[in-house]
Amino acid sequence: MTRILATFKIALRALRRNKLRTVLTMLGMIIGVGAVIAMVSIGNGAKSQVEAQIASLGQNVIMVFSGSFNRGGARSGWGGAGTLMVDDAEAIQREIPGVTVLSQEVRSRGQVAAGNENWITQIQGESADYFTVRQWPIIQGASFGEQDIRSANKVAVIGKTIVDQLYPGEDPVGQIIRVKKVPFKIIGVLLAKGLTPWGQDQDDVIIVPYTSAMKRLFGVTTLQSVLVQTSSPKLLNSVQQQITDLLRQRHHMGPGRDDDFTVRNQQEIADAATATSKVMTILLAAIASVSLLVGGIGIMNIMLVSVTERTREIGIRMAVGARGTDVLLQFLTEAVTLSLIGGVIGIGLGLGVSKLLSAKMNWPTLTSPSSIVIAFFFSAAVGIFFGFYPARKASQLDPIDALRYE
Repeated sequence: MTRILATFKIALRALRRNKLRTVLTMLGMIIGVGAVIAMVSIGNGAKSQVEAQIASLGQNVIMVFSGSFNRGGARSGWGGAGTLMVDDAEAIQREIPGVTVLSQEVRSRGQVAAGNENWITQIQGESADYFTVRQWPIIQGASFGEQDIRSANKVAVIGKTIVDQLYPGEDPVGQIIRVKKVPFKIIGVLLAKGLTPWGQDQDDVIIVPYTSAMKRLFGVTTLQSVLVQTSSPKLLNSVQQQITDLLRQRHHMGPGRDDDFTVRNQQEIADAATATSKVMTILLAAIASVSLLVGGIGIMNIMLVSVTERTREIGIRMAVGARGTDVLLQFLTEAVTLSLIGGVIGIGLGLGVSKLLSAKMNWPTLTSPSSIVIAFFFSAAVGIFFGFYPARKASQLDPIDALRYE
């Protein structure tokens, strides 16, 4: 331990002899590590933002869509074919263990109006459990209940965007809103949720009982989708498979026939949504890592120059008893010290740049402790890799030739 400390002190003393050269050499590592930390933080921040938006759709959610099947050479998209029945949703709730609540869904876009104002928005027919599945609190009024579902009552819960557009500065609860010219009573206002990962305004919506939507607004007898919530994330895959098996059985889908429905769980959607962010993070980190490579080459260059300048010093050390391994360790320690100091400063720079981008440009950034640890050890590895050759060259100098060197 004493020997290592002594070697480290000698390395610091050698580096202090040429302060400007040392600082310029470390600059490559500082910029490289700082760029990697900042770029990975930006990528992780974007990924985290998408994951948070996915989570806003609810926890432990499985989505069952009508359609997405081949028949006679034609292919239908999600919700494009009326293959899901209300009885299917009730069977899922009744027969599959692990399902806590679900919501039958029908959707469309249409005009809503209040007074002299009108707005084109998303109209959703849902069950009373929809707000539980989506974990979407109502900040004014209340949601509709099972009695409203059974009676197909003309009641509605609206999003914050509808309030802003049709009822600015007013309390909308208790007022009448015309949905496709059918009067509905507003009984609740939803908490603002913002945009989805694909850029849709979640608050630009009016939600009515699905029975009311089917009978009074859309004139349909089938569902477009069903939101299913499981009691645990561990059950997602098993419940998803059970739903598939149950619907195939109910729809009399024989072996070899394509499903006339689509089942997706929340994790699959999250993976698809974050795939681009992951690729971008890797790409940014790879580009920034080029700076580390340049910094490592700079360290090798300076260490080779240092070996040449200190050839006579190396010869004197060997003449008084220093072994080749001692010289190797000395120059390797200098290279690693350069790299580590530059790495530590670079970590601070990267964290500072991340905070600045977040504060000034409103970019989401997230710096994980693991990225800092990896950056630190990677900078040490760069020092060892690029410092080994100059250190080995110094250790193999002939003492007599070194003493004669001018």
